[in-house]
Amino acid sequence: RLLPDTVYVARAFKKPPVITTQPESITVFGAEDILLTCEASGNPPPELVTLNDRVTQGRDGNLYFSHVTADDNRNDYTCNAQYLSARTILSKEPISLTVTISNSVVRNRRPQMMRPSGAHSTYHTLRGQSLELECIVQGLPTPTVQWVRRDGQLSESRTLRDLSDRLLRFSNISESDGGEYQCSANNSQGTVTHIYTVSVEAAPYWTKEPVSQLYAPGETVRLDCQADGIPSPAVAWSMNGNPITGIDLDPRRIVRDGALILRDVVFTDTAVYQCQAHNKHGTILVNTYIFVIELPPQILSADGQTYTVTEGQKAGLHCQTFGSPRPKVDNGASLLADPRVNLLTNGSLQITNVSHDDEGLYTCSISNTNMSINAELEVLNRTVILSPPGDLRVRPGKTVIFTCLAQVDSKLTPPHIQWRRSGQKLMQSYAEDKYTFEGPDLIVANVQTEDEGVYTCEVITNLDMAEASGSITLVVALTLMADALSLSLSLSLSPPSFSPEFRVEFKDHVSNEWGWEELKRVSGTEKSVNLALQPYVSYRFRVISVNDIGKSDPSTPSDLHSTPPQAPDNNPEDVRSESTEPDTLVITWEEMDRRVFNGPEFQYKVFWRRVVGDGPTWHSNVTTEPPYIVTEVGNFSAFEIKVQAVNQKGEGPEPDPVIGYSGENVPLEAPMDVGVVLLNSTAIRVTWAAVDRDTVRGHLLGYKIHLTRFGSRGHHRGRRAREPESSMVVETGANEEKRVLGGLRPYSHYALTVTVFNSKGEGPPSDPPLSFSTDEGAPGPPMSLHLESPAETEMTLHWTPPAQPNGVLKGYLLQYQQIVESDDSPVQVETIDDHTLTKLTLKQLDPKSRYRFYLRGRTSAGDGEPITREGATTLDGAPPSNISLSVGEKCVNLSWVPGQRHRSVGFQVQYLNKNNGGKWKQSEKLNSSQSFYQLKGLTPGSQYRLRFTFTSPDTHTPSSGPTAGWFIGLVSAIVLLLLVLLILCFIKRSKGGKYSGSSKYSNMHQTSTRQTTKSKYVSIDYSDTLKCNEAIRKEEVCSIGKRY
Repeated sequence: RLLPDTVYVARAFKKPPVITTQPESITVFGAEDILLTCEASGNPPPELVTLNDRVTQGRDGNLYFSHVTADDNRNDYTCNAQYLSARTILSKEPISLTVTISNSVVRNRRPQMMRPSGAHSTYHTLRGQSLELECIVQGLPTPTVQWVRRDGQLSESRTLRDLSDRLLRFSNISESDGGEYQCSANNSQGTVTHIYTVSVEAAPYWTKEPVSQLYAPGETVRLDCQADGIPSPAVAWSMNGNPITGIDLDPRRIVRDGALILRDVVFTDTAVYQCQAHNKHGTILVNTYIFVIELPPQILSADGQTYTVTEGQKAGLHCQTFGSPRPKVDNGASLLADPRVNLLTNGSLQITNVSHDDEGLYTCSISNTNMSINAELEVLNRTVILSPPGDLRVRPGKTVIFTCLAQVDSKLTPPHIQWRRSGQKLMQSYAEDKYTFEGPDLIVANVQTEDEGVYTCEVITNLDMAEASGSITLVVALTLMADALSLSLSLSLSPPSFSPEFRVEFKDHVSNEWGWEELKRVSGTEKSVNLALQPYVSYRFRVISVNDIGKSDPSTPSDLHSTPPQAPDNNPEDVRSESTEPDTLVITWEEMDRRVFNGPEFQYKVFWRRVVGDGPTWHSNVTTEPPYIVTEVGNFSAFEIKVQAVNQKGEGPEPDPVIGYSGENVPLEAPMDVGVVLLNSTAIRVTWAAVDRDTVRGHLLGYKIHLTRFGSRGHHRGRRAREPESSMVVETGANEEKRVLGGLRPYSHYALTVTVFNSKGEGPPSDPPLSFSTDEGAPGPPMSLHLESPAETEMTLHWTPPAQPNGVLKGYLLQYQQIVESDDSPVQVETIDDHTLTKLTLKQLDPKSRYRFYLRGRTSAGDGEPITREGATTLDGAPPSNISLSVGEKCVNLSWVPGQRHRSVGFQVQYLNKNNGGKWKQSEKLNSSQSFYQLKGLTPGSQYRLRFTFTSPDTHTPSSGPTAGWFIGLVSAIVLLLLVLLILCFIKRSKGGKYSGSSKYSNMHQTSTRQTTKSKYVSIDYSDTLKCNEAIRKEEVCSIGKRY
């Protein structure tokens, strides 16, 4: 039956073959060209058959002989027409070809075209069909045929050559194959060419087809229909089989550039729309179904899916929807901003080159609805081969091991390792033990030539795969047998290998300074080598063979070979002057290797002459080694110098002269016109005039500026002021005539001189020295700044003036501020106009804050650099608290913790021995910042009373009256010490030890700086220290179980 949408052409129907021309027997002379006719028709056409490059069957069924020979003399040439579909063969009676051998001389003939005839032919074909270009030629000898494309490159992939290049076949021709082709037939007599013009046209074919789809009322439908062909096809639209142009005009329907556009579709627009493309070669038709309906949106993909991929892969998260109008999928604008993320038309989210950062929960929702699904993306580590197989070079018969160690994510399935050799899978061979798999290793046993190649390991998991390759190369160790005769080496290898390299080595028989040295490298395919040798050298030679395994043993050294002498081929290199002393020319050079002397009595011939003054005459002399010294030649004079190698056989080539100079001397003159320009208080510009180069007496290296400081302008002009305090030297280039110097001290006296220098030294300084003074500048920071707090709200600053005032000191600028976390507290400023002042007291400070102080000196040039300190005021002094007592045999130790930021308070300890009724004694003056004191000289076994006398600190108040007073008060307690000598002696005798008592002051009451002296007495016994501590806390008296 006929298929719809198909164009049928008459040539597509098959026809049985028919022999239209009957071949006849023929008699020819040898070497002639002939053809046996047997024309047949049918579809498909007859197949071609080639016998050899001399005899070819053409597409027309004829048999073409480029030239006949006696071998062609047969009587069974039969023309058969075969019909493959019906398995039918038509044949005619056999004919005979008689070849008569002529006695005349056979003449060669240049090529001539037999089929096609003439010089040009044209072919028309359709895209997708097959085309065959014939090039059947005659000639003697048999011509060779070559094909080229005249208007471009002949594609080897799109063409096939057959019948000994007599046929060029296009199996699926395209438009790009259209053009000009040329066949060239060549033999020893000449060349013949034929040009083929191929024109390719095409029946219509689709490049873009419209898609059937569901639409909702009110939507706009665009059906794109694009076709191509040669000639270009015309595109027309139909609706339900009726041409659009024949239907009632509707402004909602527009055809533009082959596309049908329907706007604001309604239910009646549901129809079958046909797009038709037509040209002279045929017609094609495609149907598109448009349905205008309304359906609620749905999400067809399952919710809660987990997608697992590995790093670097492409992840696809499905969200298939259905509905009319088509639901709009929303995955978030921020997500789609990533160029790796794409939203496909089917609603799926595609992420390329995923990483661990892409892991997480993804939500797909339909816009303007509450419908959504979630999907989780899990990203695993990619499979990585840590230890890939290497490139191995082995000898035959050895065993090699390839290792393929990989790192696989723990969540992936255990990997499968597949080995391949040159792309083919390897299977474990149990019988031959050729290949053995052991974990990540591949073992190849008994390596032979057939085992060479590339071995690839593939580590395969359920999600990804990694691969790496190595290779086996078979190498053969070499045994070298070489004979060296004269300068020609005969080399042979046993066994042969893969082109080793030969290295020819030599040894100088005369000198033992050198051992065997490499002379030349030769390819392993060579059998001999010619060597370029030096004259006047006695050689021995040997040969070493090298391949990837290593070096062979050297061959037996050759006999001694001595080359004859000849004149030197070269002259010494690097001829130069190294003159360092005045009036002397020192000529030196690199000594030549003894092996390039080329003959006996080798010497160096040294030439020299002045560049100016000696004319063309050269002075010369000979020497056996460098250097050569010429005297009395003047200071720094230019000479042409050269050195030539000479021996008994003659002189070397003529050397090229170079310029050298005699020795330098110190410069004669100083720079003139030295000047100074003050730029600011710390910088100057120095200028001078260039010196005459003749007075330098050497290579001018530059100038030196000597700058000396003689103190501040504020010093008295005495002898001490004229003594230099510091100096500096600045070097400049040879072509400079000015230089800016910075870093000078302001308000200072300086002297400056300039000298010229060369490699020999400096010349005289410029005279007289140039004196100048720098202007005032901002002072340096004060040398010191100390803080002292006389009261809780006051701070006294003590400082010393700047070490570098850099001018006349006018006063100081003090800035200070509270230190807070935000660092934005206001800055207070105090201006001090008295430059002699060295301290200042600040009042009404916050006792709870720390301050930062900046102090700067001031001159008429401005404020200088500050010195910075931080500190806080000191709080009023207080008696020490938490005094701890530790009683010894003849002493008692007192310790306490000094209060932080508190002013030190002076006090004394008074003690009274109650046993002997003596007077009160007191210790030396103590300080509350000490934290420890030992009261000594106590009598063992005695009871003591202690009391403390404190000194009231100065309150610094403006009221009248004394500013210091004494008060006596009971600070903590009076310690009763009952040390009974008899009891102690008894304890010592009975227990061999001694006791010590201790107590601790606590909660000492604070006294005002204006309180009078008070005392409370507390006696403490060794055995009742805990009770006494409680008594001390209550400011009561404690003794041996008694209260007072």
